[in-house]
Amino acid sequence: MAESNFVDYVKICCRSGKGGAGAMHFHRDKHTTKGGPDGGDGGRGGNIILKGSANVWTLLHLKFRKHVIAEPGNNGESALRSGKDGKDEIIEVPLGTVAKDAETGEVLFEITNVGETHVLLAGGRGGQGNHHFKSSTNQTPRHSQPGEEGKEEWKVLELKILADVGLVGFPNAGKSTLLSVVTAAKPAIADYPFTTLVPNLGIVKYREYQSFVMADIPGIIEGAHEGKGLGTRFLRHIERNATLLFMIPATSANIKDDFAVLKRELKLYNKELLNKSRLLAITQCDLVSNEEIKAIKKLLPRVPHVFISSATGMGIDELKDKLWELISV
Repeated sequence: MAESNFVDYVKICCRSGKGGAGAMHFHRDKHTTKGGPDGGDGGRGGNIILKGSANVWTLLHLKFRKHVIAEPGNNGESALRSGKDGKDEIIEVPLGTVAKDAETGEVLFEITNVGETHVLLAGGRGGQGNHHFKSSTNQTPRHSQPGEEGKEEWKVLELKILADVGLVGFPNAGKSTLLSVVTAAKPAIADYPFTTLVPNLGIVKYREYQSFVMADIPGIIEGAHEGKGLGTRFLRHIERNATLLFMIPATSANIKDDFAVLKRELKLYNKELLNKSRLLAITQCDLVSNEEIKAIKKLLPRVPHVFISSATGMGIDELKDKLWELISV
């Protein structure tokens, strides 16, 4: 899918259906001239519902759909016949979609499973027919309830990519190249910052009949938690990854400092991210000598690590083994 077609944030105006009015009616037939109240209830207004789907992976289908409107319920009828409920408006969204109130920013719910449904905005209740209001002192009630008005509210939908492993690193750390080597994904790769403008997903085949999902997140720079670079727009995708694979090139001037910067940006955005299991991959090892690799090992931070080269395949199997251990805990 083209990069411009990846949409992970939409703001939509939702209007649920108005409830149908209850009927005010009295039973009449050829044998009954003054029957009791038999007005039926109004139907419920249509809800606006989000449903998790495996067939969509972006919010593109909602990008230009600024208004979502559900049908009103039908009015009640005679002979205690209830009005038909308004048709629900069901919106399919990718797994990892978070629904928020646009005004308060309150998180309403998250969609994480296929087929999971949540009511984003409830329809108005149908009014009661006049038969509900009969009593010993009022056997001919001449009133019924109007239907409850539907609601109109702005909602925000945000997508957080769901993956087993999220790639974390500065631009040009080799994340996209690794993804293209270990999966069938074909991300854009070039020798300049921010080649990756949208998250890319790929399935890594492991051993016999096993696999896990890897996500290439656009590069982080210092100050990303404040919106610099691609900012917080993509930091949120890291929240839904079970394991974080930090990637720093072997040619870095100071791998330990770079690792500290990446950790600090994640902590300042959401300190809970540092509770995830992690692995450090020293990339592009084909560009340095064996002596330089030995020297790098002495300066690494205290974290599980592996030396790899996507160009030569060095360390790729070891990387898969270590990642599988982490996500299988």
